[in-house]
Amino acid sequence: MKPTGPAKKSNRLTNWIMAALVLGIVVGFLCHQLAPDAATAQLIAGYLSIITDVFLRLIRMIIAPLVFATLVSGIASLGDTGAAGRIAAKALAWFITASLFSLLLGMVLANILAPGAHLDLTRPAEGAVTHLPTGGLNLKDFITHAFPTSAIQAMAQNEILQIVVFSVFFGFALASFKDETAQTLVKSLEELVHVMLRITDYVMRFAPFGVFAAIASVITVQGLGVLLTYGKFIGSFYFGLVLLWCALFAAGRLVLGKSMGTLLRLIREPMLVAFSTASSEAAYPKTMEQLETFGVRDRVTGFVLPLGYSFNLDGSMMYQAFATLFIAQAYGIHLSFGHQLILLLVMMVTSKGIAGVPRASLVVIAATIPMFNLPEAGVLLIMGVDQFLDMGRTVTNVLGNSIATAVVAKWEGELDTPPGAMDLALPSPVPGA
Repeated sequence: MKPTGPAKKSNRLTNWIMAALVLGIVVGFLCHQLAPDAATAQLIAGYLSIITDVFLRLIRMIIAPLVFATLVSGIASLGDTGAAGRIAAKALAWFITASLFSLLLGMVLANILAPGAHLDLTRPAEGAVTHLPTGGLNLKDFITHAFPTSAIQAMAQNEILQIVVFSVFFGFALASFKDETAQTLVKSLEELVHVMLRITDYVMRFAPFGVFAAIASVITVQGLGVLLTYGKFIGSFYFGLVLLWCALFAAGRLVLGKSMGTLLRLIREPMLVAFSTASSEAAYPKTMEQLETFGVRDRVTGFVLPLGYSFNLDGSMMYQAFATLFIAQAYGIHLSFGHQLILLLVMMVTSKGIAGVPRASLVVIAATIPMFNLPEAGVLLIMGVDQFLDMGRTVTNVLGNSIATAVVAKWEGELDTPPGAMDLALPSPVPGA
């Protein structure tokens, strides 16, 4: 299956990013070899960082309006759920549990394997300014800080949690109105979402330049030995994905029983599409078709699966925890266990606002790490190898959403497994037997 539309554009951008990665390695190596001393290498890296800083400013530029528009339009567009309320509650319970487990698994593995521990990067001179002091961070500070004194100030300072809180109140207030005036505003916000997604697409087109500068800068100072750290990072993440797949399979089997094997056989094709294109959207139509073949009734598939695309991105959840701690380790910044738990809770909330955004995981990380005094430049370090990681987390998202949809259908008595699907679970007959 050849990717089309957004998937094709994503592949084109990915090719440019990979080319920028290779070029950054070559240029960085040459600069490292030709620089007469460490001071000169640092000077060259400083000039390269100009490109990095410009791209990071563009990322920060889109965060506030993007989160506000997507969250408010999503909440305000909810109609009268009626009988669907029960299904939504069960689906969200599964989503939240799976997301928390994925985040915690990523946090535990990142601490044990420490993929960025020996990178020893120098922290940028102009680090992100935070309004949430990490030195004395506690639950009281975290809770009180989440509520803004001014929505405009929160947006001006990119206070992501405060923007989320204001957006939730704004969204529910809009949803409470049923007249045409409110509906007009809801439609306007939905159009704003499309505009912000287009702006995000424009900003991401500068990603190859940012990746080139970030990689070249690091290798200019550190040399090619830094590439071993990237290999460890990728290997550690995929090891974590294998553990997450096992956990998802075990949880699904508890509810679906032996038919869990049938479900896995049916969704192999959409999982392959997701892995090869790194696009959940490309796999969506086939995933829905295979779930219906499995026996999930249309009303459950049509409701739970789209909801899962916003609230149940298990692979992305684990990646956000893993990547954030990798950045902290790369710059030698220690985060206590309490800080890490609060960081995960913040990501749990913020990721729900921009789940449908291209490369949403990177946007969530860029929006969250300044709160904990982590350098935003670290995002560009992982962006260079993000394609390899995106393939793994995307296929995990498809697997998690397929299992979640089937489980909710089972709980609701909306699962009718046809004989044809059951036959798929049986071993192929041995020739001549």
